[in-house]
Amino acid sequence: METITCRLLPFSVADGPHNMAADEVLLHSAQTGQASLRFYGWTQATVSLGYFQSSTAREMDPQLRALSFVRRPTGGATLVHHHELTYALALPPTLSRQTEPWLVRMHRIIGLALKRLGVDCRLAAEQEQGRAHSVFCFQQFTPGDLLVGGNKVAGSAQRRQKGALLQHGAILLKASPEAPQLRGILELAGHRLSLESCQDAIVQEFQRDTGWELRECPWALAETEVLTQLAIEKYSSAEWNNKR
Repeated sequence: METITCRLLPFSVADGPHNMAADEVLLHSAQTGQASLRFYGWTQATVSLGYFQSSTAREMDPQLRALSFVRRPTGGATLVHHHELTYALALPPTLSRQTEPWLVRMHRIIGLALKRLGVDCRLAAEQEQGRAHSVFCFQQFTPGDLLVGGNKVAGSAQRRQKGALLQHGAILLKASPEAPQLRGILELAGHRLSLESCQDAIVQEFQRDTGWELRECPWALAETEVLTQLAIEKYSSAEWNNKR
């Protein structure tokens, strides 16, 4: 049986345009057959809007309006990225469609990793909706989102292009002072998790669940060139970020 290899990229901390550009590059590479998983953080508290969201979603809230923001290439509601571990998974067409949806599968993997770190969590059931009309993604529940008690601590969004899949999501480690109403694992479970321990646990559980080989690899030169261009020309532009 052929072993599937998935590239594990180095952990990085960057601003919103760079992070979103990097995730889009992963989607482009997945279309050529490259499976990738990366984890990253944020240089400052940053609002991200879902692709279909109106930019008025942040303008109506003075606290959000004061923060840097970027529009994601994926759907969903408003996120405040700060004290979190963010991941991006990009899969070629041959791997992107499974019997179990990847949104649920990845959250199950993350949940098992968190349980190994002592965090009691569960997947949201279909009938759980949270605050369905909230502007914040972490106050809305989708079946399969990861909950601690009745609070969401991990959620994800997707984009498909030419059969390839980009899925990225956030694991809320603790509340941001910019959005204190969104409590994280520290406040809800009393566990102070580091980015490193959380990433390591997820990587181990991902390998155990999939049976794939995760191979640490840097970005290709051609990818970094496209990434830089996208960060400047697309994700830093008012035309993109205010397009709705």
